[in-house]
Amino acid sequence: MKIQPDEISSIIKEKISSFKFEIDIAETGIVIQVGDGIAQVHGLNNVMTSEMLEFPNGVMGMALNLEETNVGCILFGETSKVMQGDIVRRTGKILQIPVGEALLGRVVNALGEPLDGKGEIVSEISQPIERKALGVIQRQPVKEALQTGIKAIDSMIPIGRGQRELIIGDRQTGKTAIAIDTIINQRDSDVYCIYVAIGQKNSSVAKIVKKLQENNAMDYTIVVCTSASDPASMNYIAPYSGCTIGEYFRDKGKHALIIYDDLSKHAVAYREISLLLRRPPGREAYPGDVFYLHSRLLERASKLNDDLGGGSLTALPIIETQAEDISAYIPTNVISITDGQIYLSSKLFHSGQRPAINAGLSVSRVGGSAQIKAMRAVVQQLRLDLAQFSELQAFAKFGSDLDKATMAQLKRGERLQQILKQGQYQPISVAKQIFIIFMANQGYLDDIELGRIPQLEEDLFNILDLQHKDFLKKLLENEITDEITDEMKVICEKVIEKF
Repeated sequence: MKIQPDEISSIIKEKISSFKFEIDIAETGIVIQVGDGIAQVHGLNNVMTSEMLEFPNGVMGMALNLEETNVGCILFGETSKVMQGDIVRRTGKILQIPVGEALLGRVVNALGEPLDGKGEIVSEISQPIERKALGVIQRQPVKEALQTGIKAIDSMIPIGRGQRELIIGDRQTGKTAIAIDTIINQRDSDVYCIYVAIGQKNSSVAKIVKKLQENNAMDYTIVVCTSASDPASMNYIAPYSGCTIGEYFRDKGKHALIIYDDLSKHAVAYREISLLLRRPPGREAYPGDVFYLHSRLLERASKLNDDLGGGSLTALPIIETQAEDISAYIPTNVISITDGQIYLSSKLFHSGQRPAINAGLSVSRVGGSAQIKAMRAVVQQLRLDLAQFSELQAFAKFGSDLDKATMAQLKRGERLQQILKQGQYQPISVAKQIFIIFMANQGYLDDIELGRIPQLEEDLFNILDLQHKDFLKKLLENEITDEITDEMKVICEKVIEKF
């Protein structure tokens, strides 16, 4: 028995007329286009911005563009599993990640999933990655020092708990080195550290984790890592995830430090997403809201008032410049959001000044209120002498006959520059920093050969550790009185005798 073609067509027509399309387009949608980590979805009429969406095969997404006819989503995970025509469901939740002490010592991705092969992270608390920054009433002024262990920073560009201090410079000038040294220096303090690697090479992050482990710093550190091979969506959410982890400690009355390495790559990832979602490009092809991208992130760093526990979250964002151009779009944006910047110069770096901090272009808008009294006293002279030295140095190149006073100032300036040099992964306690700066200010180093200063510094620190531990504590707790000055001079003279 043969079925005639007209019978087949009538059967199909009947099936079509009786077919009921039972999909609630308010709560679900259909993928109409997918590619490059972006999906356009028809439906989802009730969806919220930044809401998590469930795609088939365990892929998650996040609603970013809410348009009249469709929703633009970014995808996390294996985006190749998402096909045109797939059904998408709302979860009713804003994107959340696990937070808490369980993450300490771990390397996680932007969704809080482990990357270090040490098993699952069991945390009962999850928090949304996007939160409104606390208002002025809930905060208090930055007044406690966050010691980096780097002489040039702790003396001239002090960082306070709750501050946002930008680290800016060309590639390969030691920006990450400053951040890692700061983490290592928190070993004996009560500060928890979060290092967010955005679009870095996996090998670079592995080296950093190894260095932190060698210095016993992973015990109080969490590494949030998205690699260069990860989709732009993961690089986009990574800093917000890290910030949420830091806010958990801040809200419990503890202190946290977060490093974003680096926000230039973050802005590029956001630009990629925005262009794929067909948002209109503006200056340098960045969308108009790229300022809001970083301001809503960095505003979350704060020092809470005593009623809320007095916790703090300090942010050290890193920005990479091209050919020392700090007037480019993203650098100027982030400079205007932060409370100062540490500017690293490639010229200083190649001339042997490490860390290559340009004291003229670097500034901390919190200043002396984030320093202990003894440091504040010795630093005033240091800044003045260094400023005069840089003026005279330019002038001395053209003049051969210099008077004695000018020669003395140049000599002093060279020695001040020498004492501000410091090896990587060798943070120095603030009391020792005060001592070496005091020695230079008082002229004890003026007649010492430049090449012998590192040895003198080492001897000074050994003598302080072995014979004057109580005096170092006294120095941290008190202002520099005449009595303390006399004691410091006696120790300085003891060290100088050998040289």
